Amino acid sequence: MDTDVLVVGAGPTGLALGIDLARRGVAALVAERAEGLFPGSRGKGIQPRTMEVFDDLGVLDAIRAAGGPYPVGVIWQDGRRVGEHRMFDPVEEREDSPYTGPWMVPQWRTQEILRARLAELGGAVAFGRELVGLTQDADGVRAEFASGEPVTARYAVAADGGRSTVRRLLGIGMTGETVDPNPTLVADVRISGLGRDDWHIFPPRGDGDGFLAICPLAGTEDFQLVAQFPDGTAPDPSLEGIRKVVAARSHLAPEAVTQVRWASDFRPRAALADRFRSGQVFLAGDAAHVHSPAGGQGLNTSVQDAYNLGWKLGAVLTGGAPASLLDTYEEERRPIAADMLGLSTSVHRGETRRGAATRQLGLGYRESSLTQETRTVPGALRAGDRAPDGTLDGVRLFDAFRGPHWTLVAVGTETPPLPESVHAVSGAEQAAYGRGLFLVRPDGYVGWAGETGDGLGRYLERAGL
Repeated sequence: MDTDVLVVGAGPTGLALGIDLARRGVAALVAERAEGLFPGSRGKGIQPRTMEVFDDLGVLDAIRAAGGPYPVGVIWQDGRRVGEHRMFDPVEEREDSPYTGPWMVPQWRTQEILRARLAELGGAVAFGRELVGLTQDADGVRAEFASGEPVTARYAVAADGGRSTVRRLLGIGMTGETVDPNPTLVADVRISGLGRDDWHIFPPRGDGDGFLAICPLAGTEDFQLVAQFPDGTAPDPSLEGIRKVVAARSHLAPEAVTQVRWASDFRPRAALADRFRSGQVFLAGDAAHVHSPAGGQGLNTSVQDAYNLGWKLGAVLTGGAPASLLDTYEEERRPIAADMLGLSTSVHRGETRRGAATRQLGLGYRESSLTQETRTVPGALRAGDRAPDGTLDGVRLFDAFRGPHWTLVAVGTETPPLPESVHAVSGAEQAAYGRGLFLVRPDGYVGWAGETGDGLGRYLERAGL
């Protein structure tokens, strides 16, 4: 079987990439070793920047309908409510940032929504396809599977998780550390007699056991249970094992836990792949960086890997852009991933609040070789920054950006001639932008900024436009 892009792994990363490629007319195969989508809640927090990405990918309405805001944490002691814990710092609503706080959607539901959108666009997931071999040359890659025919592709993307088979076959190492030596059990459970309006927190009692937290999963009847254990302990993920933990650490009776729908244990760690690319193969998501779940950065950083890579693969494969454009993927995403790993670790250790940094709206690519700032006196918004929302001459900017195209925002200056593939929106004044021309990339970042159109044509040519 031949295709343009082979995506290995049907988690949030692989599905988001499949969507982005499909809407660009790129032939892609998403191959997943399991027989179905991941069944657990694991990454349940959708950060504001990822909400903006999902808006562009056409899944935001479904994501919002499937989830809800995070509840306030209630601290319990000896069967009594003794305090509250607000997990996230409050944020003021602003026109340039329409999504202010994280939105809770269990990972399994996020993946169902992404898969449905992929199907709408004509894409599909091939389940039961376990990768066992990968070779490549200058023309592309050849993938061998435990069953089924081989696949040849121009490019391949490893989106197959922290234990990535692709990364191992490529011989790419990961550098990292154990964030916490204490094992953690996470499970999706049904519990009776516990309110669904609060995130229930049971601190350690001082007898050597760790904390217990039980969070109602928005849009479902389930709770996500997280329990920490002392180093050297092997958590028991069975129904009886979880009942014992709940009874020992809370005021609930063992039989209050009526069902375990999914369970897993892990030791929080942080690791970064030494490279994000080897020849015609790219690493994305957990295959490239593994986070502590604290702060909700893993899934979000992963989806944005896909969002960065998708438009670049599309530009090279169907838009006439030079192959060198793909070099900017690792250049842009690996430093971001490294910063987010540090943030996740800091949040896990209680050194950093879940505040502005965890929302990921301030991330950008000012130092990228794909970024060009030509103004002698740039304003607050510079090339490389996330392009804010807002209105310009009655047009909502996020509406103008939505889709696989580039957009030129002209504020208080004349719009220069543009190719048909670049949309334009103009007006006299926009506070978040200031005066000038701002060329917004398909992933919502300002690639080029100038006072006039001088030099814009050369930048467009470099991008294959």
